[in-house]
Amino acid sequence: MDKNKYLITGFSGFVSKHFLDFLESNKIQADVLGIDIHEKELVTHHYEYVSCSFQKTDLLNKVQVEKVISEFKPDFVLHLASNSSVAMSWKHPVESFTNNTNIFLNLIETIRLLNIDCRILSIGSSEEYGNVSADDLPLVEEHALQPVSPYAVARVSQEMLSKVYVDSYGMDIIMTRSFNHLGTHQKDIFVIPSFAKQLIALSKTDSSIKQLITGDTSIIRDFVDVRDVVRAYYLLFQKGKKGQLYNVCTGKGTSLNQVITVMAAALGIVVSQKTDAALVRPNDNKIIIGSNAKLKRDTGWEVSITIEQSLKDVLEYYRGM
Repeated sequence: MDKNKYLITGFSGFVSKHFLDFLESNKIQADVLGIDIHEKELVTHHYEYVSCSFQKTDLLNKVQVEKVISEFKPDFVLHLASNSSVAMSWKHPVESFTNNTNIFLNLIETIRLLNIDCRILSIGSSEEYGNVSADDLPLVEEHALQPVSPYAVARVSQEMLSKVYVDSYGMDIIMTRSFNHLGTHQKDIFVIPSFAKQLIALSKTDSSIKQLITGDTSIIRDFVDVRDVVRAYYLLFQKGKKGQLYNVCTGKGTSLNQVITVMAAALGIVVSQKTDAALVRPNDNKIIIGSNAKLKRDTGWEVSITIEQSLKDVLEYYRGM
């Protein structure tokens, strides 16, 4: 029996590791090729059911992309590659927009020209919704988009390109608006790993004054465990509908203040907060909570991991580093 072939872009990020772990733990036979502009940091030789290889590839380089696609001929493409930090998109807006848009366009145009029959999962972001009111919640896929950061605008552009290639060329592309991930192996440029590392360091000090440096912690996000995210991606490959868009979210909101309280309690400490103006983003979305009704209906996906468990696992991971 032939294995399904998965091409994963952005392979050096933390989501790909969890996708591989999902395939392996569910004994899903798969042949995986990971590509990334950065060298991989993952250990991939210990899998029994997943055969995994890596090629350093620049998705902006058409020659490199054509070589990878023509030789590997994937059945499924999980497009994770992006400059995924909203904060960095404010510091480097041109780089963020052009990179996130052009790498995707280069990928799907190459697949089209080579006439490769595969299903592509175009990963988008809840940031596309922009600032919304409480009356709009939970956000459904049909809600009007009002992106408020360079990163979010790039994600909307990627989504629109997906629709063009589905409608004009009949390509098999499914789109997601994935809400805030949390989980182990995430880089500490993101908010929860940053908090976790700071809180663990504070828990080891003798000082009675334990102060956490933060941005705006009143914002509310729909945090979803990365293990639930990758299960959603696999189910979308199997059961998602061509040309459709799916929120990947829990349907529940948690403020960053609550996140800090839960993690501090787990560590047995009490902390105060000091706001660093440099960490406060311009025009940040105040509250984002999504509806996962469509994802549930079409794939049978359900949330399986609570945010309390996710935060506990993140703390354990960073404690062990």
